[in-house]
Amino acid sequence: MSGMEYRYGKTNKEALKKIKHELKVIYELDFCAYFLITWDIIRYSSSQGYYHVGRGSGANSIVAYCLKITDVDPIELNLYFERFLNAQRTSPPDFDIDYSWDEREDVQDYIFKRYGSQHTALLGTMSTFKDRSIIREIGKVMGLPKSEIDGFTDQTRAAINRNNDTFKKITAIYERMANMPNQRSIHAGGVLISEDPITYYTALDLPPKGMATVQWDMYEAEKIGFDKYDILSQRGIGHIKMAVKLVEENQQRKIDIHQVKSFMKDPVVNAQLKNGNTIGCFYIESPAMRQLIRKLDCDNYLILVAASSIIRPGVASSGMMGAYIKYHHAPDTVNYLHPVMEEQLKETYGVMVYQEDVIKICIHFAGMDGTDADILRRGMSGKYRSKKEFDRLVERFFEEAKKLGRPDDVVAEVWRQVSSFAGYSFSKAHSASFAVESYQSLFLKTYYPREFMVAVLNNYGGFYNRALYVHELQKSGAHIHLPCVNNSDSIVNITGVDVYLGFVGVHGLNDTFIMLIPEERRENGIYQSLEDLIKRTGLGLEQTIILIRVGALRFTGKNKKELLWGVHLLMGNKVKPDNEIELFCLEAKNYSLPVLINTKLENAYHELEILGFSLSMSMFDLLETEYRGEVCASDLINHVGQLVRMVGLYVCKKTVHTKTNKKMWFGTFLDVEGNFFDTVHFPNSTPAYPFRGAGCYLMAGKVVQEFGFASLEVLKFAKLPIYGNPVIS
Repeated sequence: MSGMEYRYGKTNKEALKKIKHELKVIYELDFCAYFLITWDIIRYSSSQGYYHVGRGSGANSIVAYCLKITDVDPIELNLYFERFLNAQRTSPPDFDIDYSWDEREDVQDYIFKRYGSQHTALLGTMSTFKDRSIIREIGKVMGLPKSEIDGFTDQTRAAINRNNDTFKKITAIYERMANMPNQRSIHAGGVLISEDPITYYTALDLPPKGMATVQWDMYEAEKIGFDKYDILSQRGIGHIKMAVKLVEENQQRKIDIHQVKSFMKDPVVNAQLKNGNTIGCFYIESPAMRQLIRKLDCDNYLILVAASSIIRPGVASSGMMGAYIKYHHAPDTVNYLHPVMEEQLKETYGVMVYQEDVIKICIHFAGMDGTDADILRRGMSGKYRSKKEFDRLVERFFEEAKKLGRPDDVVAEVWRQVSSFAGYSFSKAHSASFAVESYQSLFLKTYYPREFMVAVLNNYGGFYNRALYVHELQKSGAHIHLPCVNNSDSIVNITGVDVYLGFVGVHGLNDTFIMLIPEERRENGIYQSLEDLIKRTGLGLEQTIILIRVGALRFTGKNKKELLWGVHLLMGNKVKPDNEIELFCLEAKNYSLPVLINTKLENAYHELEILGFSLSMSMFDLLETEYRGEVCASDLINHVGQLVRMVGLYVCKKTVHTKTNKKMWFGTFLDVEGNFFDTVHFPNSTPAYPFRGAGCYLMAGKVVQEFGFASLEVLKFAKLPIYGNPVIS
């Protein structure tokens, strides 16, 4: 009971009652070993200083909470244990345990060693033929050249391809191959542990990962009754872990990142959340999520938990997301379908937001028990054990509701809402787990933005490309420097407000030199010259040229063209393998050159090519035109209903299909002031494929707003040319 005392103290009667109830179910279903093994995995990872997030429906369990498997309080959020485990469940539920991407493999290694290689294996999976892969495979069989196959998968050629006889043949075969098995692979994180040797059940593969893998997927494992442990990884935990470390190193401040409840009450953090200033923060940084947060004026944990679920396709497509936002701003206008809906769903304005809401309504509105209610919920997501059993439960929903005197029309509407989203929504516990991690990220971004964004870059970003996170780092007040052989490490480093980009982001630079250059500098001192760098590291001509062009040798005081002349004179025109250069014969040569001018524009193009973005000049600086639009993002709300022109730097897009199967797009851009604005591109006013890659676009459209969030409905749309290269993409 030490876990209960840690979480609730010694005298919490409600907690004790729930614990006893859960332990009884766990014991009767013989899942004690499952919980204990999961606890053992958490115990090991915690002893190594690893931070984890236990999420999914497992967070509905107070036993899991007391064992520190999860960090979501099921009493505080009124979570249903039956959503996780019920008396009629024949296979064990699975905990989803997230670790940082660079710690997961060690946890997996511990599991294999602790429970033995004969009893442990990774879970397999089966990939199927889908979409472009079908076209490509059929094209190869037909002996088509790559260029022709590429043309058949090009969205911009869809109209042309429809009349192509070869493409028609491919399409005919396509329909037969869709969803057929393609090849076996490895499950994202599933680990199986069996009591008998696992080879009693299947042959094993030994893929390059070096851990034995079964030859069937999770559905077969569930039928057999295997215990599955999802040991997953995500970048968000890596962001948090590294940011805490960087703050301690750079500002000499220690942060207890587990004090989440204090973060949730911090008005500065909540103001940051409400403004949608969440780039880099786990799960809440995407354009759709930032829009939703702003539409909801989201400024607290409970609203964020709801937002994490209503963004899911089932809730959004059923119209319940719009209803939730509407009633959130005007709760007095809620028209509850039935008093039970008000009683059970008042927190969410009568809208079913979480998977648990399905269980609540099945129990309290339709009179079903918790076990049948969860089986019904699982069935609606296609996870029923028997279609016949599922149909019986659907009938029972209507029959029991009728016995309770529920009006037929109300029952029909309640069932429509239940069935429309149950398979495509989160459990409340899952949303709560995501919200906890989001608050941890948001706290770091609010108070330590420079260290946080460096951590995001060093953990390979998130939803957006690297350039956007560099932009956020610049907004935080950091002085960002190009890679430098005398200051940069393999990854991005920070000292005070000075940030040096790492060699990892330099396209074309060999992995050996990414590590060797900073290691050699730390061991034997800074590099004194171009010749000194080459002698000490063994750099070849090609690798040295990359470093020169990205500006990494600016410490020499020479411009790039002088350095390029120098390295060719030093190493000769014949390019040798890096490990065969005879460095002992290298020596500085005296030569005189004419004045060589290196322009800022040239530097910008070098950076675009080698880094993927430019620090020397922004994409707006590179535009041939000086026009920057009539309106900026910060003033967009003041032009609702007006036709305006805007210039924006492309960030990302999302393609969706209308009810008539036509394509439309949602775009995200940055204005010249560095602020986000969002666009909508309807089919009737948009070319077949409007986006032409990275760069700045001129847009004309109408400003619209929804719940106080302004966006641009685009009527005209064109990419703007830049100096020296009008079609860069």
